[in-house]
Formats: sequence, C-alpha cells, structure tokens
Amino acid sequence: MKLVRYGAKGAERPGILDGDGRVRDLSAHVADIAGACLTAEGLAALRAIDPASLPLVSGAPQQDLRLGACVAGVGKFLAVGLNYADHAAEAGMEVPAEPILFTKWTSCIAGPDDDLALPPDSATTDWEVELGIVIGNGGRDIPQERAADHIAGYCLINDISERDWQLRRGGTWDKGKGYDGFGPIGPWLVTADEIPDPLALRLWLDVDGHRYQDGTTATMVFGPLEIVAYASRFTTLHPGDVIATGTPPGVGMGQKPPVYLQRGQVMRLGIEGLGEQRQRAV
Repeated sequence: MKLVRYGAKGAERPGILDGDGRVRDLSAHVADIAGACLTAEGLAALRAIDPASLPLVSGAPQQDLRLGACVAGVGKFLAVGLNYADHAAEAGMEVPAEPILFTKWTSCIAGPDDDLALPPDSATTDWEVELGIVIGNGGRDIPQERAADHIAGYCLINDISERDWQLRRGGTWDKGKGYDGFGPIGPWLVTADEIPDPLALRLWLDVDGHRYQDGTTATMVFGPLEIVAYASRFTTLHPGDVIATGTPPGVGMGQKPPVYLQRGQVMRLGIEGLGEQRQRAV
C-alpha cells in the first residue's frame, strides 16, 4: 500500500493511492496516518479495504493536489549520520563502528513539495536524500532478527542540514538539522511488503537540474534492521516514529569547493519505488 496525507497545511486528511495513482479518502476508516493504524493490526485492517470503494479525491497528487508529510503525529524523528561508506570518505571521516544517532526536531517536518524557507542568517544549507523508516509496532531492546516486525514501511526524506550550525557552532548536530522545514517526508509511506529489499534501492538528488547525488542503499554501513534494533536500545520506539538512515555521497559540503543552497534554487530528489520530492528554496 501507498498511504498519503493530502490537503492544505495543518488540515491534511488520510488517503491511499489506488491502482491508477489517484488518491482515495480514508477519513471514514482512520483519523490520520498515525499511531495505531501503522501497527501490523492497523495495516491489516487498511489492506482489507477495496480502494475502489473509497471516495475519489479530486486532483493529481503533487500536481494540483498538495501532499503533506506521509506520517502524522511523529513522536520521534531520529536520524543516522555517516551511514554510507562512500559518504564518510567524501566527508573525510572514518566509517563509524556503531550507528551515529541524532534527532531532528519534529517541528521541522514538512510536505514533500513545500517551499523551503532558508534561515535568514544561513549560508551553508545543504541537502541529503535519505531512505526513511516508519515504525509500526513499537518496542524496546528489539532483537535484530525481529526488527522487520516493527517496520510499517519506508519513505523518502530530505535531511536538510545547516552545516555551520551543525559542525562549527558548538553543541550537538541537532540545531543544524532541526530548523523549520528541514524534514520533508513523503510523498507516500510505502508499506514494507512492497519493498522486498531496502538495501537495493537507487536514490538521487538534483539542484537546478544538476545531479549531485546518485547512489544506492547497498553502500549503507548499517541496514534498516540493524538501525531499528540499535535505536531501540536507547529509546522505546512507538508507532509512527521516523528514522532517516543516512545519505550517499554528493552533498554540497563534499563538493570542491563546497556548494550550498541559494534562494530560488530547486531541489528534486527520489528513491526507487518511494516517489519523488521537489523543494524550492525561498
């Protein structure tokens, strides 16, 4: 299934894509794409619904129908740093022995095609196309061999980062990762049964038509199952929590000389099977 949230900012409604790529309204069945509806039981109930029986939503998704972040009520937005061996080399850093966990504040979450308001004093805002994990069944101290049972699905994330705040202004990475709009999620949540091998997905990102990132999840250091198990050692994971799993090489910071976002530029990014995003820097 491909689950979506559609409509104006702050007033999104739950939906599902039908076989023709049109949005069908799920409001009569769930309040939102959040919480209990993402558990194994909740997803089973949604699979039992014939999309053709649901009201058709007018408009083409991501054209004349806005999509919001594909998950609502996110309690935790975790992320993993330096999780691609080739990106670690690009950054001049060692491949980590354990996953580097940090947080993106949930107030940074945005729709997949919303404009990105650059911070007024930012000169080093960067891009990172990433595979996102959406937690289904919650848990703590999850064994890696059972981690798949806790994943509702996957989505596309742009882990937008202000490098000066992240790396050179003291403190942790979080303040460079959590500015408003720095976490576009979607366009849709693709349930795990439709992504048989999350370590065999191509992902890419362009800025103004120039291809900067073109990689594969096969070069991940730590895969989704290991990440879920590892993160659950330090925090209880809940349905609807989101984990961004790292980025391949090609970020602006890694260019020679570095290249950062300017107002008016447009990012386009995608992951095989998970859709595309488009953000304009304003």
